[in-house]
Amino acid sequence: MKNFIFILLIAFFSWHSNAQEKEISGIITSVSDGLPLPGLNVMIKGTSNSTQTDFDGKYSIKAHLGDILIFSYVGFKTIEKTVGSENIISFAMEEDAEALDEVIVVGSVFDVSKGSAKGVSTIDSKLKNRISGIKINSKQHGQPVSKRQIKIKGRQSNINREPLYILDGKPITEIILRNIKANKVKHVEILNALQGSAIYGYKGTKGVVIIRTKGKSNNTDLSIIDDFLNESYTQIQENPFKKTNQNPLSTFSIDVDKAAYSNIRRMINNGQRIRQDAVKIEEMINYFNYNYPQPAGEHPFSINTEVVQTPWYTETQLVRIGLQGKTYDNSELPASNLTFLIDVSGSMSSQNKLPLLKSAFKLLVNQLRAKDKVSIVVYAGAAGVVLEPTSGDDREKILSALNNLKSGGSTAGGAGIKLAYKLAEKHFKKNGNNRVILATDGDFNVGALSDRDMKTLIEEKRKSGVFLSVLGFGYGNYKDSKLETLADKGNGNHAYIDNMQEAQKVFGKEFGGTLFTIAKDVKIQVEFNPNKVQAYRLIGYENRLLADEDFVDDTKDAGELGSGHTVTALYEILPTGVKSDYLKKLPDLKYTKTESVSNYNDELFTVKFRYKKPDASKSIEMVHVQDTNMSDASDDMNFASAVALYGMQLRNSKYDNNSTLDKVLELAERGRGEDKNGYRAEFIRLVKSYDYLK
Repeated sequence: MKNFIFILLIAFFSWHSNAQEKEISGIITSVSDGLPLPGLNVMIKGTSNSTQTDFDGKYSIKAHLGDILIFSYVGFKTIEKTVGSENIISFAMEEDAEALDEVIVVGSVFDVSKGSAKGVSTIDSKLKNRISGIKINSKQHGQPVSKRQIKIKGRQSNINREPLYILDGKPITEIILRNIKANKVKHVEILNALQGSAIYGYKGTKGVVIIRTKGKSNNTDLSIIDDFLNESYTQIQENPFKKTNQNPLSTFSIDVDKAAYSNIRRMINNGQRIRQDAVKIEEMINYFNYNYPQPAGEHPFSINTEVVQTPWYTETQLVRIGLQGKTYDNSELPASNLTFLIDVSGSMSSQNKLPLLKSAFKLLVNQLRAKDKVSIVVYAGAAGVVLEPTSGDDREKILSALNNLKSGGSTAGGAGIKLAYKLAEKHFKKNGNNRVILATDGDFNVGALSDRDMKTLIEEKRKSGVFLSVLGFGYGNYKDSKLETLADKGNGNHAYIDNMQEAQKVFGKEFGGTLFTIAKDVKIQVEFNPNKVQAYRLIGYENRLLADEDFVDDTKDAGELGSGHTVTALYEILPTGVKSDYLKKLPDLKYTKTESVSNYNDELFTVKFRYKKPDASKSIEMVHVQDTNMSDASDDMNFASAVALYGMQLRNSKYDNNSTLDKVLELAERGRGEDKNGYRAEFIRLVKSYDYLK
């Protein structure tokens, strides 16, 4: 009997040991380059318990001894690991060229029976070389066929559907495909059904063959946006050089939006052509953080300037003006009254829209405190409240409401915005952070409201003290221009979430800046000394320019700055006495003469900042004077220069002085610095990959 009891005790403790749950964590990287893999899926086999790696490739999941963890990532071999005595499981994943889903491309590549293969065989060979595992059949059951089959090896083998053919961004017929000259083809790419549907919608569900030809092409002609993605962007007219003696003042609103960079990253990662108006250089530059000191005085900013030789044009100098907002710890921030306004219309059904949105918002919810309140309003065919104000420490209730959201119906955006503001105003927190967070792909109609009425509504609602932040998701119907306008008019910021890495950046690393405004209506005015500066041009900020008199007009709206945010602006200046083709001769004036004051020969320019406290209506002004001394470029200056130059190249700017991508990469490598989060390394990879795709 004693032995039996002893055996039972051993079995019990053995079972208890095996059943005890513990936390498994680790870092997953890539074998090829050693870099972390963000967004990798980690699942306990046989269950629905799963998690994803963050931007640094880190994960954490609770599991039992003996559980099998499945690690999966698109384009990489799936790995299984058994939970043992160790609490850390880290390793490197190997790429898998055979991991694509099956796509059968039945294209009339050429008529075998007639032997007419003029120019097309090269496309076949490029297909073979482009994707490992591709197979092109010219026989079926041992007999020649009139239509050659292009097959990408994968899981499904019975698909036999005609694909979509895209030549330089435009859909073409099989007849045109047959007549493509071999010596004109630079790059051929195949998208599987999943990839094709994500980019081209229903037309891409049968797979897509993308052919790009050689030569420098017109970016607009090569855009697939108008035909398939139905995206819209505000037209941008690049800032020219202005003569200082006639235009000594340059005035603009700050911009902390970063949507343009993540949107461009999405295009590059999807193999799309980048549309010129999608390139907002200031948003690309401001995507990255720079090493500006924290403010030390009464103002919530530090002002920083740097002047160097322009790296792409020896005749000019490059000026960097940097603004650093004061960083507050999460515990120091005021209580929040947040209203999530979520688009659940039919256009949000894609994996990179509502499902990604839910995951992104969970990151935000996990940082909320008991004193914070969250409400959720949704809109599709109609608008409705799905979560009344709920304390931030009741995470299960908030997350449950998010998890239950489903897409379907039309897009009554106007009704949704009105309802969200009504709820936010009803539960307004005095001296708190009151904000509506709109999450959508932008494809919403506004019911009885026109776009102009919508702007007026947002301008009116911001007077209540409720700010508006706008998050864009997905592609296909993405309305960048509309979302940017709503954020600007609503005293908020605009971000584009293309993956969980970006969600982690916006809601994790930059949580305070995303949600907590420390200053509103922030304006910059730079006065250049005509004795030293012959002409200047502001790089970017075309949609943020203000009239000079707007600088001192407190009724004029401008940009907002959040906790820890940085703002960077670059000017290219032409010193006096230097000739340049960029500067056009103006006729002499008969009645007006301009004379320069000679008392400030040691000053290059003066920077003035005006801002309001979040609850104030009167501006406060700061002044910073830059002397004529030049310096060697810092790491931050080199990197900001690289991003600006790349943006200029993407826009086919006439001011890039025919610079090459090698110059962009040289500057980026020189300015990479410590790069703790890997964002600068990612930029370098994007530049290299898009060069390949062009």
